[in-house]
Formats: sequence, C-alpha cells, structure tokens
Amino acid sequence: MSKDKVASELVDIQFLRVGMYIELDVGWLAHPFPTSSFRVTSDKQIETLRGLGLSRVRWVPSRSDRIELQAGNAEAVERSSVATREREQAAQQEAEQRQDRANLLAAQQRSLTVCERRFADSARQYRKTIELVHVSPKEAAQQAGDMVAGFLRDMLSDGESAIRLLSESAGDKSAMHPVNVTVVSLLLGKSMGMPPDALQDLGMAAFLHDIGKVQLPERVRWYEENFSIAEYKLYQDHVAQSVLLGKGMQLSRAALLSIAQHHEMADGSGFPARVTVESMSAGARILTLVNRYDNYCNPSRIATALTPHESLSLIFAQMKSRFDTVALSAFIRMMGVYPPGSVVQLIDDRYAIVVSVNSARPLKPRILLHEPGVPKHEALIVDLEQMPFLGIRRSLKPSVLPQAALDYLAPRQRISYFFEQIENPREPDSTE
Repeated sequence: MSKDKVASELVDIQFLRVGMYIELDVGWLAHPFPTSSFRVTSDKQIETLRGLGLSRVRWVPSRSDRIELQAGNAEAVERSSVATREREQAAQQEAEQRQDRANLLAAQQRSLTVCERRFADSARQYRKTIELVHVSPKEAAQQAGDMVAGFLRDMLSDGESAIRLLSESAGDKSAMHPVNVTVVSLLLGKSMGMPPDALQDLGMAAFLHDIGKVQLPERVRWYEENFSIAEYKLYQDHVAQSVLLGKGMQLSRAALLSIAQHHEMADGSGFPARVTVESMSAGARILTLVNRYDNYCNPSRIATALTPHESLSLIFAQMKSRFDTVALSAFIRMMGVYPPGSVVQLIDDRYAIVVSVNSARPLKPRILLHEPGVPKHEALIVDLEQMPFLGIRRSLKPSVLPQAALDYLAPRQRISYFFEQIENPREPDSTE
C-alpha cells in the first residue's frame, strides 16, 4: 500500500472543495471522469460528484492544494473524519465478531460430526460382531476389544471428556443400546477411578451384555410389562446366552461376570441369580445402573420413553436400594441434574435443550437455546459455566413446549450419547 493511500481519509461529499485530490472507490463505469483519482479543479466537477449519489469520498490531503477552510467547516470536516473512523472501526469489530461466530459454529459442527460418525461406526461394529460371533468368535472379540481400547485411549488422554447428545438416531435399538451403555459405563468407570485394565473389561461387558438376544425370538428381545410368565422367563434367558457366547469369545472372567450380573440388583431383586450388592462385581454395579437408565430413555416402544431427567429422577427417588450407593452417587455427579437430552426452562423463562455435560462440572451443562432471532442452523451452544447469571429453573416434557420452541430445539425421541474432548473455546455472549 502506498504512502498516499495510507494518508487518505473519507469525507462527506458536502465538504468537497476545489483543490482536493480525491480517489473514487467505485468502478470506472460508475462515473464520467477519465480516471478515478484526480484533483478537483472546478465547482462543476463537485456538482457532478454529488450527482453520483455518493455520501462520502476519499481524499488525500498530502496531494491536495492547501485548503483554507472556515473554522466551522474545518471542525465539521474533522467531525466527519472522526465519525468515519468510528464507523470503520465498528464495521471491523462486527466483521470480527461474525468471523468468531462462524469459527465457533464450524468447530461445534465438526465436533458433532466426529461424534456421530464414531457412534455410527460403533453401531456397525456391533452388527458385525453379531455376524462374526458364531463363525469366528475370537475375531469378533478382537475387533470389539480394539474398539473399546480406542475409546479408552481418547477418554484417558489429557483433557476432560463430556457426554454429548447426538442427533436423532436412525439406527435400531439393538445396535444403539450397546453403544450408549458402553460409552456411559466407561465414562462412569473413569470418574470412579477404575484402572485401565478394569475399564477394558467393563467396556467389553457393556458392549456385549445383550449379545445373547440374537438367540431369542424377536418378540421377547426387549422387555414389555405385559409379558406372560413364559415370555418373561424366555426374556431372562438372554443373560445366560450372552455369557455362553462370551465364553466362546474367550472374554476375561471379569467381563463375563459383569455380563452375567447386568440384570442383578443390589437388594437381591434382580435376575437370574438374585444376588445382592456384596456379590456383584465392580463392573456389574456400573453396568446394571447404566443399562437400566438407557432402557428408561430408549424403551422398545417410544411412547413409554422417559426423558433423561425423568429417568435419573425415577432411579434416584424410587430405586436407590436397587443400585450400588457409590455407583449411583457417581452417576448423578457425572450426568448432572439435567442429563443431555433434557428439555429445560431457564430462570429467564427461555427454553433450551441440554446437549452436553462435562462430568467435572455437571451443574453447568452446555445447552442449545431457543433464540427466535437466530436461525436454527446458526445457533451456538451456550456454556452455562460461562454464564453465572443464567441457570436452569426446571425440566419439562417436550410435549408442553410452545410449537416454535419444539420445532427449534427438536427434542430426540431416541437418546444417543457419545463423548467429546472439551476444548473450552471463547464463546460470545449469546444471552442478549
């Protein structure tokens, strides 16, 4: 950029004077002058310039004649120059804010895309495991083990992991459920300080706990309250079938025991052995809790589904005695009062959906806020940890949302979870 260019200023066209050197910031077809940069030599040229409809033009004082302006006009020119600079600065700040927002939108979309792709890959791996378990059980176990080990490498790396709500899953429950249970069980095991080897066994048990259901008639693969006694006994048999297939895969003793006990309850009311918490493995104490939570959120009949908040509240309020106290307390700390997928109303009466919970700070989840003035595809996730004046008042059923909020937030009928690494990017204030 030239020195003259640096020294140029914008001035209101009413203050043009003969002798000023100007530079027109328009195409050469948009004006009648031979060049776009010239010294004004007549009042007629000034009239022509004003006739172009321009409000301001750029002039170069160092290349202009000495202009003797009246005091009032000089002050007006100065005020015009100051106002112009302020407008330019404001425009630059606005452009930077737009770019920051675009960068944040792109980053959150990339993170969601990665989570959803890995979830889909894991669901495909489960279906592949089902296909392989009878023809090549060791290969099935190896592939499942590699997948779990990959989860753990990411979860145990530097930084914090957050539980992330995914978009509506198009997959079937038979593949979605084991992935959900695996992800949440591993995060819970990590939060409880389980060593890596124990986490690997827990992940394998969580991923394969229902594998025996392929041996059952389809009508009894998922529990229904209207089961007959015979159907319920047949449904319970999936535990033994899962253990049998696990033995063929040569799973560890700890993984097999967790699979065998994933429907046992701390108070002895579970099945098939009706053992109490003292006889349950550490992995089973986690697995039975996470399995029950996901079945409440994602039952075989969608109409009977509970929201994540309702599921957690039911377990805490009415079923404490059925689960290990330590595991339940850790689970509530990890998921927060409002787990991902919960529809909430904020203290300022606006509506939102919880999309992510950092297990280290569960009372301040990240939410997608209903902002009518912002297109849905441009909505930024709001981190409540960075908004101390903004909080959640209560949880709501999606059915009570106003239609506009329901369409905007799009609550999930099926709840799918994965995990993401927390980067804590700088976020603009989204609450104005």
